[in-house]
Amino acid sequence: MAKFICNFAEKAPGLVTTAVTYLKPRLATFWRYAKVELVPPTPAELPAAIQSAGKIIQSAKTGSFKQFTVKEAMLNGLVATEVWMWFYVREIIGKRGIIGYDV
Repeated sequence: MAKFICNFAEKAPGLVTTAVTYLKPRLATFWRYAKVELVPPTPAELPAAIQSAGKIIQSAKTGSFKQFTVKEAMLNGLVATEVWMWFYVREIIGKRGIIGYDV
């Protein structure tokens, strides 16, 4: 065990340097996209979102969703699945556990 700790202590600075070198460009890319994609919507974007929701409801009423291409249908399904999963994540966070509520 002592030999392992000594070897680790000797190699740790090199491992940290390698990790930083590897992660630095990837984190820069992540933060560049995060600044754009992870911001809440602005008030100017809300009318477009409401209009988009109206289009979805109208296509459900008229049945025009049957004319979607496979790519559009798959994309809409993925978006719906993401919203559904975020609902479950919020429920788990809200009840502070995976199983049942603490009454």
